[in-house]
Amino acid sequence: MENNFKGSGIFSLDGITGMLIATVLLLSILAGLTVWGLGVQNANQQKFYKITDEKSIKMIDTTSGTHRVLVN
Repeated sequence: MENNFKGSGIFSLDGITGMLIATVLLLSILAGLTVWGLGVQNANQQKFYKITDEKSIKMIDTTSGTHRVLVN
């Protein structure tokens, strides 16, 4: 029985062509996610926390694990 399917078509990307398409696709995804992440970081760097009552902030002593309250 003769095999009539020669493998020629749009989905037969074997060898170097398929490797190049996969590489370009992965690099474009990486570039897109990097640009998106940098955009998110730049948008969030402008939003600072506003401290309203700094006397109520508790410090944790890392050596003993106890809470300390700053009193001036």
